[in-house]
Amino acid sequence: MLSLDKIYQAAFTLKNVIRPTNLISAPGLSNNCEVYLKPENLQITGSFKVRGSAFKISQLSDEEKAKGVIACSAGNHAQGVALAATKQGIKSIICLPNTAPISKVEATKNYGAEVCLVKGVYDDAYKKALELKEEHGYSFVHPFDDEDVIAGQGTIGLEILEELDSVDAVVVPIGGGGLISGVAFAVKALRPNVKVYGVQAEGAPSMLNSINNNEIQTLPSVSTFADGIAVKSPGENTFHYCSQYVDEIVTVNEDEISTAILTMMEQQKTIAEGAGAVSVAAVLANKLPLDGKKVVCIVSGGNIDVTILSRVIERGLLNSGRTSQLCIELTDRPGQLHEVSGIIAECGGNVIAVYHERASEIKEINGCYLRISIETRNFEHIEQIKQALIKNGFKLV
Repeated sequence: MLSLDKIYQAAFTLKNVIRPTNLISAPGLSNNCEVYLKPENLQITGSFKVRGSAFKISQLSDEEKAKGVIACSAGNHAQGVALAATKQGIKSIICLPNTAPISKVEATKNYGAEVCLVKGVYDDAYKKALELKEEHGYSFVHPFDDEDVIAGQGTIGLEILEELDSVDAVVVPIGGGGLISGVAFAVKALRPNVKVYGVQAEGAPSMLNSINNNEIQTLPSVSTFADGIAVKSPGENTFHYCSQYVDEIVTVNEDEISTAILTMMEQQKTIAEGAGAVSVAAVLANKLPLDGKKVVCIVSGGNIDVTILSRVIERGLLNSGRTSQLCIELTDRPGQLHEVSGIIAECGGNVIAVYHERASEIKEINGCYLRISIETRNFEHIEQIKQALIKNGFKLV
């Protein structure tokens, strides 16, 4: 059974395995509360997952260690198991779907694991992992629904309380629930008055639905770019601990997550993956009762694919009013573009893309559309530019 002693044991065991992730003050993230980040995106392997994996593996018997461990993951858990096993001189096999990004496959290999690529999706890889476990006697390291894994993640709760004695609330990402179960157990055992809030992606609210219905719910599908928390069903253990120790769970949408990633990049010079940014997203979007509180947001991971990152930045810029796209109906004659760009420049905007289109649906035979992308300061700035264009006789579509 999970206990505070076990979490303290995990903290002792992990001293020579994990990297210290001291709290970072982030005053620019909110005007309503005092925000601190717990930067597990800077952890070894770029995620908190190594904590639970390393402690779980340390608790195996010598016989179990000799046979090796197996896990199934397309992301952070795979790398955590691989590194933890390698550090303890134990063989590790990670089953991955053959659709997993090459970067993640190579990263898992580089941490010392033997990778078994399985045709299909995650469920196929999971099935294969269980088959190999039975065939070879490997120990299966579950990504979240295991008491030792939960205890390892709970060490984050101990570290937060040790470093910020006056903390009022801790905001935690939720996928399967292993992280928040450990953190909430540790925090509530030592400081019952500290609030523990969970955050899920709007497209994958499995724990929220389960808590609301007082039983484990399995989603038919999940839809979010925050793949680290895209879990269809919570575990039995994690459901129990969340029901007992978590004060409230909220969701954030894709735009809110994108804005949080961009804000952390700009203000804190730190990169979070989608799953790692949901705690900050909830604070930025005022989803929780945090006014006047000292709040710690756990940034659970930073392993975001660079191709996704570019799209996230673009989405975040749009959602925060940092870029805008205008469509202007014009008469197709010389000087129009010069006049439009001059007005935008006078207002302090910066034109970054222009597309001229002759459109058949415009009444005037010589009519056209001018589509312009501009860099702006905020939504008020966008409105200022729009009004200046209208004042000068231009028609916005």
